[in-house]
Formats: sequence, C-alpha cells, structure tokens
Amino acid sequence: MNMNRTRTENVEARSVNDTIIEAQSISRVFQMPAGPVMAVRDVSLQVRSGDYIAVRGPSGCGKSTLLHMLGCVDTATSGVLLFSGSDVADLSDAARSLLRLRQIGFIFQRFFLLPMLTAWENVELPQSEAGIGKAERDRRTRELLDYVGLGARADHRPAQLSGGEMQRVAIARALANRPRLLLADEPTGELDEATGEQIASLLDHVNADGTALVVVTHNTTLAGRARRELMMRDGRVERETAR
Repeated sequence: MNMNRTRTENVEARSVNDTIIEAQSISRVFQMPAGPVMAVRDVSLQVRSGDYIAVRGPSGCGKSTLLHMLGCVDTATSGVLLFSGSDVADLSDAARSLLRLRQIGFIFQRFFLLPMLTAWENVELPQSEAGIGKAERDRRTRELLDYVGLGARADHRPAQLSGGEMQRVAIARALANRPRLLLADEPTGELDEATGEQIASLLDHVNADGTALVVVTHNTTLAGRARRELMMRDGRVERETAR
C-alpha cells in the first residue's frame, strides 16, 4: 500500500521541485565556557525527493547537530539552508514550527512517545495540531497503524509495547502529516539485532513509497541500505559514497 503518493505522482513531483533541502556551506558553533566549539563545519548537501541518505561517523563528529539543522530545529551559525527553495533563516519561529509539523517527520532512538497516550492517540496528535478534521484523522491513524503492523495494538500505551513496537508507533507518528522528508536519529540504536532489521525493512518500505530519508546511524548494516552514505569527521563531511 502506498501511504504517500502514487509512483506517477512521485515522478511529477520530482519534475516540479526535486530538491527538498539544500545546505550551502552551513556551520554550527556552540559557545561554551571553555571556548567556542564548531560542531558542524562548512557542510554543503542536497536532499532530493526519494533520496535515502545515511550519515555515519564517530561519536561527537556532528551527525546529530547536522540532522537538527536539516530538520529546522537548530539554526546555522553561518551558511544558508534552503527548504523548497526558501531560506529557512527568513522564516519566523511560528513558520518554522509549521514547516516541521507539515513537511518533516522525526524518528528518535528513544522513541519519545507520550506515555499517557495510546498508540492511536500518539499518531493522531500531530494531525490534530495540523488542524486536520476528526474523520480524516481517524482514517489516517487507522491506515498508518495497519501500515506499521500495529492495528491490533492501537489502544495500548507505550509501557505496554515492546521497543520495536514503540518504534513502529513513532514511525507512524512521523508519517502522520505526509512529510516530504523523514529524519531518523539512531532509529535502531535501542533495539536488538532482529528487531532492528524489522525497523530497517520498514524504513525501506517508507522510502519506496516516496518519502525522502536521512538517517544518522552507527549501524553499518542499516547504513548499507541507503543509496547515499556520508561519512563525517570533526564536523565535516569527509566523503560521500553513492550506490
């Protein structure tokens, strides 16, 4: 089942605006008591419709900071970040929040589901925040939970789910508003090998259905599924491999 758009629509979307994110020599400096720390150094990168990009490198090399910048959560100290051709720096805080809500989905290592809400309610919440009507929210939530294989667990809270099930709910939540771009930070980091493989296969499926993916990971097997792999060191993209 295609959760986002048909293959014909994907081709048409590419022809209209293939580039989702374009980073032009972006850097991020954090001011620390011991002096400034440059977490990301002069990175240039394009993320296009349908891309699957893995970002690897040693701990502390700037992977997560780069992901936060691409997701418009953090801002560049220097350089330019364009989303659909518009400079993110020109957007108000409210406009950036709306961009993240409607255009970008986030998946985290530790899931960050709201513990007091059921799986259904966790997936429904971002749709409600986006102003989607109740009937459409119900249809989309049911569709997404079936998509990730948890239709029968809709009324379970996170504490009643396994780690793999919680990550599946998190993926459904990230897809709730049909984002163009999905950003994942160590999505298999809290999971055993077999469950991690299941999540990796689900991400393959999400990408095949038209959503661009950027995944930060230490997992070489997961990174090997991507079509582009960036290796970072000391805040820089040291090399890029295309497959």
